[in-house]
Amino acid sequence: MAVDWDTLPGEVVLPGTPGYELARKPAAPLLPDRRPLAVVRCASAGDVAEVVALARRHGLVCAARSGGHCFAGRSSTDGIVIDVSPMRMVSVSGDAVTVGAGARLGEIYGSLAEHALTVPAGCGPTVGIAGLTLGGGLGILGRSRGLTCDNLLSASVVLADGRTVDCDEHHDAGLFWALRGAGGGQFGVVTSLTFRAVPAPPATSFRLTWRPADAARVIGAWQAWAPAGPDELAASLLLTVDGDVERPPMLTLSGAMLGAEPATVELLGSFAAMAGAEPLSAVTRHLPFHEAKRRLAAEGPPWPGYTFSKSEFFNRELPEEAIAALVAHVVGERAPGQARELDFTPWGGAYNRVPVHATAFAHREAIFLLKHSAAAGLDAPAGARDAARDWLGRSHASVRRWGSGGVYPNFPDPDLTDWPRAYHGANYGRLRRVKAQYDPDGFFRFHQAIPPSNP
Repeated sequence: MAVDWDTLPGEVVLPGTPGYELARKPAAPLLPDRRPLAVVRCASAGDVAEVVALARRHGLVCAARSGGHCFAGRSSTDGIVIDVSPMRMVSVSGDAVTVGAGARLGEIYGSLAEHALTVPAGCGPTVGIAGLTLGGGLGILGRSRGLTCDNLLSASVVLADGRTVDCDEHHDAGLFWALRGAGGGQFGVVTSLTFRAVPAPPATSFRLTWRPADAARVIGAWQAWAPAGPDELAASLLLTVDGDVERPPMLTLSGAMLGAEPATVELLGSFAAMAGAEPLSAVTRHLPFHEAKRRLAAEGPPWPGYTFSKSEFFNRELPEEAIAALVAHVVGERAPGQARELDFTPWGGAYNRVPVHATAFAHREAIFLLKHSAAAGLDAPAGARDAARDWLGRSHASVRRWGSGGVYPNFPDPDLTDWPRAYHGANYGRLRRVKAQYDPDGFFRFHQAIPPSNP
């Protein structure tokens, strides 16, 4: 039976029509180059419900897309892409902010700045709020205010049967629980979210650099300092190797601390002393909160080309020999055109004060998250991409014995075999039961999607 696309509301973009090539493409060139039967831009929950109903009638697969990016390509499909990016409204009422699922962080922060408010979330202005929240959501307020999903008050969701549900702690509480950490595209299509907003505090942004030769001692000191620091501190450590082999590696501590600049400078000084290594450069600036966010978002433009990554949470510190081997591997035997990076993100603080079972986000006992990344240029031959992946796998494997086995859901890894434990830990069983209640046929599905539990 032919699909009558004319019956759908919203903007329907079909193959061969203007704009299709742009609308269909995933966020990254690495992802599968799928050609959807249609991309439907929906402006309301009712629009989404009609697309779901049509897809079910014709046995078609749907993927939800909120307009940001998905590292695993889950917002693309050969069926129908339900694009909720037109839903970008931002409404503030007291200390609550309701946003459309298509809103980007830059738009939300801009609206909240007018009220001297913010929400705990990331820095990238083009990041979509829906995907960020449904997989957790970390940022410079995270250690003091928790994950983005910890600050979610309610959500509107279009289910597989076409119903729209408004869920919170008291209504459809099981669904609300699942959305906070495991909700991306697999329990329904989220169309709006309401958050607890907080006053936007002043902050001191900072950026310190060290010689590459100091990397091992700085990393060793960082893992004992940053996760145990004041809740107001968000300090990420990056060891970066450029694709130009003539450029030396860069070791950078960047982030922000809420509050006054003198306290930040003192804390950073104590860290340098703890590491036993004087920084090559140190820049601090006391700024309004939203300006501090903008500065952090502007640091380090994304690598062009094919980017691969793996990540893992750690519940304990890495020993000296593991750090030394990790550093030697990232800075040694460099390949022209191959960029590499180790990104250490501190956990602790409010991230860990929420019990493991309170939300679907299971990684509440970690002290830090380590992300390994490798990239090859767009014009690089397949062999160069394979070499980047090979380096990545070896880097990740070199410290796995000390890891927790947990993986941040917003950094999905399509190669994971034990993905239920890696993403969801002890919460996987309950997630399957929630899936069985709200999507018993598994209509919303993708690689590594949660299946419904057996009756």
